[in-house]
Amino acid sequence: MKMVKGLLVLMAYLSFLVVSGHAIDSPQYTLVYSQSDFQIRLYRQSSWMSATVHGASFNKSTKDSFHRVYKYIHGANLNASHLVMTAPVLTSVTSSAHGSEYSVRFFLSPKYEESPPQPYPELNLQFEKWRSHCVAVRVFSGFAVDDTITKEIKALQTSLDGYLYGNRAAVEEKNSYTIAQYNASYHLTGRINEVWMNISGLTAEGCPSYGGKY
Repeated sequence: MKMVKGLLVLMAYLSFLVVSGHAIDSPQYTLVYSQSDFQIRLYRQSSWMSATVHGASFNKSTKDSFHRVYKYIHGANLNASHLVMTAPVLTSVTSSAHGSEYSVRFFLSPKYEESPPQPYPELNLQFEKWRSHCVAVRVFSGFAVDDTITKEIKALQTSLDGYLYGNRAAVEEKNSYTIAQYNASYHLTGRINEVWMNISGLTAEGCPSYGGKY
């Protein structure tokens, strides 16, 4: 019951993501490879505002982190600015022997990519600039919940095994993945989510070599 309530709260926070009839900014990419079950995308440099927590549940950790980002978007910054809404909202998960770290990231539109409004210190948000890099992507429907995510990650890993080996490429940070969510909570059908995994080694496709955290 608690998990259901938490998911409903999270979906309410995400309700701004897709507003019918209005285009919203998203990170730009070039499609470098595509099959029926996955894509390789070359993303351009981008800027993000992120909030991180340690937790055991994707749903709860995403809700807790996004609550801080939501406040920032709606004026909890030193300029009292209300930021333009963007998509997707990312939840990046890194697992270790000490547990999992969940980072929720809000894409900053070009207007703010170099100098965004400074968040209130108590929100403990981080401004991040990602350099250009390649991402393996698997699209899935429905709501992004723990059980579904586990299944989709395994499916993407299976799809990538043969392709990356044949191209002498590799998944970087194998203990990490990202879930991208695009839709408003009231979109009960036709929902779009994605699993992202950073990859390198596809030099022929223009993918930069990996040199640590993006």
